[in-house]
Amino acid sequence: MTRRFDGKRLLVATHNRGKLEEIADLLKPFAVEVVGAAEMGLPEPEETGTTFVENARIKAHAAAKATGLPALSDDSGIAIDALDGAPGVYTADWAETETGRDFVMAMEKTRNALLDSGAAEPWTARFCCTLVLAWPDGSDEVFPGVMEGRVVWPMRGDQGHGYDPIFQPEAYDITFGEMDRWEKNRISHRADAFRKFVKGCFA
Repeated sequence: MTRRFDGKRLLVATHNRGKLEEIADLLKPFAVEVVGAAEMGLPEPEETGTTFVENARIKAHAAAKATGLPALSDDSGIAIDALDGAPGVYTADWAETETGRDFVMAMEKTRNALLDSGAAEPWTARFCCTLVLAWPDGSDEVFPGVMEGRVVWPMRGDQGHGYDPIFQPEAYDITFGEMDRWEKNRISHRADAFRKFVKGCFA
C-alpha cells in the first residue's frame, strides 16, 4: 500500500528551476506548497548510485534528512539496447566538459559508440525516469517511468534538451527535439512516473 501524502509542503530535491516549475504545476490541484533545494540552501549530494533508483534515493533522503520535510527527487537518462543500457545513469556525464555540459558532443559520442558496436538499426532505446518520495522517518516510495523509442541520426529539432534531438519516441515520426514541449511533457518518461506518483500519493 502506497503511503499517501498528507502534508502541506513538499521539498523537490533539485536545483533545476524548470523541473521545479514543472512539478509545482503538476501539484497545483492538491494545494501543496512546493519548495526547491536551492531555496533551502541545500548542496547537491554526490550521485554514487549505479541505478536510477539508487541516485534518486540518495538525493531524496539527503534532502528529507536535512530539512525534516518529505522530499521528491528524480533521476533520469537514456538507455540504449545496443550499448548494453548505456549511457543510463551516466547520461549527463557523457556530456561533461571542462566548461560545462555539451550535449551535441554527447550525442555524437553516442552515435560513434553505436557505429563502433556494429549494431544494425533500428537502435532501440528508452528514456527512463525514477521518482522517489522520501519521508523524514527514512521510508520512501518509488515510481518508475519509461518512454520507449529509438535513437536516430542525424540530430533533428531544437526543442527540448539533452539527447532529445536523437530520440524518436515509439509511434511517432518526429524526435523529442522536434516535438512541442507540452506534447512531450504529456507522453514522456517523466510524465509516466508522475502519473504513478500522483495516483499513489494524492489521488
